[in-house]
Amino acid sequence: MKPDDSPAQPERREFLTKAASVGIGAAIGLVPMAAGLLTLLDPLRKKGGGGGAFLRVTSLGALPEDGSPRQFPVVSDRVDAWNKYPQIRVGAVYLRRARPGTKEVQAISVVCPHAGCFVNYASEQNHYLCPCHDSTFATDGTIKSPSSPSPRALDTLEVRVNEDGSVWVKFQNFRPGTHEKIAVS
Repeated sequence: MKPDDSPAQPERREFLTKAASVGIGAAIGLVPMAAGLLTLLDPLRKKGGGGGAFLRVTSLGALPEDGSPRQFPVVSDRVDAWNKYPQIRVGAVYLRRARPGTKEVQAISVVCPHAGCFVNYASEQNHYLCPCHDSTFATDGTIKSPSSPSPRALDTLEVRVNEDGSVWVKFQNFRPGTHEKIAVS
């Protein structure tokens, strides 16, 4: 066999050049692919909004001095996947002065803990009424009717009253049908 008949061997520099080109091309291609995946999966990484945040509901002057409850809407920004809905109604609460003439405020969820129906305040009878199963609750949220199928009293919410008289409520919903007060997002 003659030395000229042997197959050509790739040179070491040529191999390193090709390997570096493949590596750099892969790195350049991965950057936009990773950015695209992060953008696509961004809503899945976010926590649910609105639950458990203190939201301004009203002012102390809007609450009756006699301690009777009054319903107020809870308004907040809501984010759902890629959409943002600014200042929409996310729920409602009943607010009342815990003792007449004081700044101490009690917040009660409008959702019945039995089946999730909205309770109404019957001012003539001075109690809350669930229209789904005719349960009654006292103005402080405790169960009033002994035959109530509700597993617990109406859910109370944490309240802060600022120096300027604005009333802030830590708004959240709770799982209906359970004896424990379990927050849902």
